[in-house]
Amino acid sequence: MKYNTRQWLQQTAMDKKAMPILSFPCISLLGVTVKELISDSTKQAEGMIKIAEEVPSAASVSLMDLSVEAECFGAQVQFSDSEVPAITGRLINTPDEAEELKVPPVGAARSGIYIDAIKKAKSSIADRPVFAGIIGPFSLAARLFDVTQVMFDCYDEPDMVHAVTEKATDFLIEYAMSYKSAGADGIVMAEPVAGLLSPSLEEEFSSPYVKKIVDAVQDESFAVIYHNCGDNVLYMLDSILKTGASAYHFGNSIDMKEALSKLPDETFVMGNLDPVGVLRFGTPEAVRSATEELLKLVAEKDNFIISSGCDIPPETPWENIRVFFETIKNYGDK
Repeated sequence: MKYNTRQWLQQTAMDKKAMPILSFPCISLLGVTVKELISDSTKQAEGMIKIAEEVPSAASVSLMDLSVEAECFGAQVQFSDSEVPAITGRLINTPDEAEELKVPPVGAARSGIYIDAIKKAKSSIADRPVFAGIIGPFSLAARLFDVTQVMFDCYDEPDMVHAVTEKATDFLIEYAMSYKSAGADGIVMAEPVAGLLSPSLEEEFSSPYVKKIVDAVQDESFAVIYHNCGDNVLYMLDSILKTGASAYHFGNSIDMKEALSKLPDETFVMGNLDPVGVLRFGTPEAVRSATEELLKLVAEKDNFIISSGCDIPPETPWENIRVFFETIKNYGDK
């Protein structure tokens, strides 16, 4: 089934339904480790199906594994049984290395596994849209440079950063198109490193490349949901809006009420319950209280969709996740 994604967003906001970035906690439902999950498309699809059966999320979202695309380019990945994979080391050190960097084919490393997982999940999940998770262009480039070092490179070697980000963008367009061909209803694009930049650097090194991806892949039945959980988001909203994404997903480091006050009423905004401090490590009562507080904060807004501020950690207790959804339902019933 194909969805008109704008109509789906309108209905989701109107019905006050939740769409958290909920995928990795399926490990406890399946009885597998994170390492097993990220290596097996069938397990990933089964995890998405299990979550869809467990909670009334407005959409099914695949794993937010921000190591996949960097690994395709040749970056080293650190794997764990209980934590999301992480990139280690620096792949690009010089302008010559940036120039010589090859854009990998889609399907390289584990990317083919993730595309296959979406195809399998979409064939079984018929009652809600299915979204694939991908990294954003600057965040991908940053992982190839080293996240800390790229902040200096933006000043010292801007042409080098642009060259790598352009190649990252080319790969991500093809990757998103492969998800589209696999049946996905859209992508959730995580661009968190851009949130660490100054507004002027974000406008130079992130938004134009995000817009290029949006323009290439987004249409009536395929949405791009832009995610940025950086601290500086409130200062770069004008630039972020220029990307033209279908919806914007922000993290818990910002004041959501302030963000909504700065954005047009027709712009769909998602977020931003703390996924670690509240959902992962909070008590059920703390989850209930924080969820109610967020709902009250944005009660008058018809363009808001409640979500986690970022992806929910793998070992988050399911009791807390269920309380999150129960609280939203009870609040709506009132």
